[in-house]
Amino acid sequence: QVQLVESGGGLVQAGGSLRLSCAASGSIFSIRAMGWYRQGPGKQRELVAVITNGGSTDYADSVKGRFTISRDNAKNTMYLQMNSLKPEDTAAYYCNTVIAYGSTWRPLNIWGQGTQVTVSS
Repeated sequence: QVQLVESGGGLVQAGGSLRLSCAASGSIFSIRAMGWYRQGPGKQRELVAVITNGGSTDYADSVKGRFTISRDNAKNTMYLQMNSLKPEDTAAYYCNTVIAYGSTWRPLNIWGQGTQVTVSS
């Protein structure tokens, strides 16, 4: 199991930016695809962005053009740069290692505590 610690959330006005970080323990970080998920109030957890160990990325339609996922394998850290934030981006954000499953991705590890992002209008 990989231990995951998310940070960087906060309160921001609509149109603002935040950068989330995901620190992972364990040497397998560099060989795993990683993903950012979010869970808004009363909603199911959804996959927001994925980055493979080779650096290929994929995004949910709702965040394309606004969010950028990246990783630093030397630091065992993944990032999510969020620009042009909207109130509907308000959610707890979580990271996880993921594995390809058909046309989507499945999380592999126990969830961390997440980091709360609140966007005010």
